[in-house]
Amino acid sequence: MKICYLDAFSGISGDMTVGALIDAGADSGQLVRALEELGTGAKFEVEKTKRRGIAASKFRVLGGDAKGHRHLKHILEIIAKSGISERAKQNASAVFQRLGEAEAKVHDVSIEKVHFHEVGAVDSICDIVGACIGFDLLDIGAVYSSALNVGSGTVKTEHGVLPVPAPATSELLTGKPIYARGPSLELTTPTGAAIATTLAVEFGALPPMRVIASGYGAGDYDFPEHANVLRVLVGETSGAEESTTVTVLEANIDDSSPQVLGYAMERLLESGALDVTLTSVLMKKNRAGTLIRVIARPEDRETLAQIIFEETSTLGLRIYSAERRVKSRSVMNVETPHGRVRVKISEDGSFAPEYDDCRDLARKTGLPLKQILTDANLAYLKNSR
Repeated sequence: MKICYLDAFSGISGDMTVGALIDAGADSGQLVRALEELGTGAKFEVEKTKRRGIAASKFRVLGGDAKGHRHLKHILEIIAKSGISERAKQNASAVFQRLGEAEAKVHDVSIEKVHFHEVGAVDSICDIVGACIGFDLLDIGAVYSSALNVGSGTVKTEHGVLPVPAPATSELLTGKPIYARGPSLELTTPTGAAIATTLAVEFGALPPMRVIASGYGAGDYDFPEHANVLRVLVGETSGAEESTTVTVLEANIDDSSPQVLGYAMERLLESGALDVTLTSVLMKKNRAGTLIRVIARPEDRETLAQIIFEETSTLGLRIYSAERRVKSRSVMNVETPHGRVRVKISEDGSFAPEYDDCRDLARKTGLPLKQILTDANLAYLKNSR
């Protein structure tokens, strides 16, 4: 499967996304012809430019219907009547639906009554639809994103001067990793935030992939601090069934009892931790201690961090991202003289009986666990001949 990583170190906007996808290989002629089928009357321009010496593609929407306000249903009708692919229609509609929900919450009105201002303008419609067409032309099966640089300061909107990130952008980014770095202005726009948060399946470090193309979409300004571009990396998945970014939480503890740490481990595993280990370590001043390390899904980070603070005496945590890669595997049920056992089989043919199943049978029958494991291995070998 082909995947795309949005590297938003200078934020993200709709036109930057389209430019980056074109730069990565999406056919600009096809993309422009598809956008013309929206019937907005707009013209489009794609040019090569540079930002701090980095070659990038700049996408522009010129002119078009100057209608200032549109409701969500009007925009969805424009998308539905166009001749773009079904996948691009579905993605573009989903982006606008999410944007509408954010606007509705910010203004405390029903989604049917939301008036799209900046995001309802022709350029924003074409940016969002153009990005979805670009992903489709590159045959992207999944989108991933870095943490988003939102910028700082203020931005002028139809509602006056507002702080960055603007209210709709802030609502769209709820629960997503963001930061501010660089010049004091808006780097992530509502359009860009809607594209990223709707289409990205995960936010974090670069996922494992074989890179086959990269592209840079230019922003409007050329900053002295950094290249004002959105970088996209297009590649193929590594082939592992589970190959993704995980969060690691760890702390050195020297004043919690083994019983307390054991209970903390139980709570962490019950709350979604992928793995928890306790390792004996020698800490500063030659004090014996325990290193607790938790491997977690990024979305479970805060929940598990809170459990560690609640259940142990630590005053701080180290939190960082790591790659988790697991071989493709399947499961087979085998019948032993004592009952059914699941056996995990990896892509290279190695196998192992499920420990929990064997433990339960050992307790139920009173037989040694090692005998249950042996019989499960023999049953699998007999079935696999």
